[in-house]
Amino acid sequence: MANTTIERASQPAELITRQSKTNFYYSFLFLPKLKREAIETVYAFCRLVDDIVDEDLKVDNAQTELELWRIEIKQCFIGTPTTSLGKSLKEVINHFPIKQEYFQDLITGMEMDLNKCRYSSFAELEKYCYHVAGVIGLMCIEIFGYKEASTKEYAINLGKALQLVNIARDLKEDASRDRVYLPQDEMLRFGYSEQELLNSTYNDKFIALMLNHCQRAQSFFQKAQNSLNPNDRGGMFAAEIMGAIYHRILEKITTESYNVFDKRIRLSSLEKAFVALQAWAKCRYF
Repeated sequence: MANTTIERASQPAELITRQSKTNFYYSFLFLPKLKREAIETVYAFCRLVDDIVDEDLKVDNAQTELELWRIEIKQCFIGTPTTSLGKSLKEVINHFPIKQEYFQDLITGMEMDLNKCRYSSFAELEKYCYHVAGVIGLMCIEIFGYKEASTKEYAINLGKALQLVNIARDLKEDASRDRVYLPQDEMLRFGYSEQELLNSTYNDKFIALMLNHCQRAQSFFQKAQNSLNPNDRGGMFAAEIMGAIYHRILEKITTESYNVFDKRIRLSSLEKAFVALQAWAKCRYF
């Protein structure tokens, strides 16, 4: 396969992060050098495996690439990785106690995207959110450093909140790829059909459905805050920056009356920088 993610893993992690134009980039800027380089390496891995399912590869080819990454992760822990990124990951896990299962769970989440494009209930969707976002939170807090066991719940809940915001923001793009993340039972309850979603139909039923979805996202932001012990808050400023940026996107979606069809809801670079600075100061000084 040409230009596979394994081949792209020869790029520096910091370059992969910047090229993705990710919201995460702004939360990395305030970290000390060792932690910043570690989080950029972990993010680069997350970005590359996510690209496998977002680049419209044939399922068999995408599955093969994911399996190559499963092998590479095992080599990071028990042997000699073969890619530049794998070697950098090996250095990260030598410094920070990130469990191998978190990397493997993320790959499982990517496999879910290959094999499942509908979710019958929120219970099913929540499992997906854990695998593609909650485990990233668990990886990150091992780099940030924490003392309280409840911080793991904070990481999981914040990851789920971010993923629910992603789902709301990207409804139109995902539907164009025949991916519907809104739970089927809730679409039925609010009387909004899948065909309406595929046609980007904006109506009162859609507004009610999205209100329900966004209130759930808000509840996970709140659960995250309730789980964050004051002893660990100062060390979680990078996660709090990310949470603040995504919470602001959620507020924008609400302000736009949940109309995510006409334009993509996003923050400007200046808005992101301002939100990031506010969140950093709140963690450090309040």
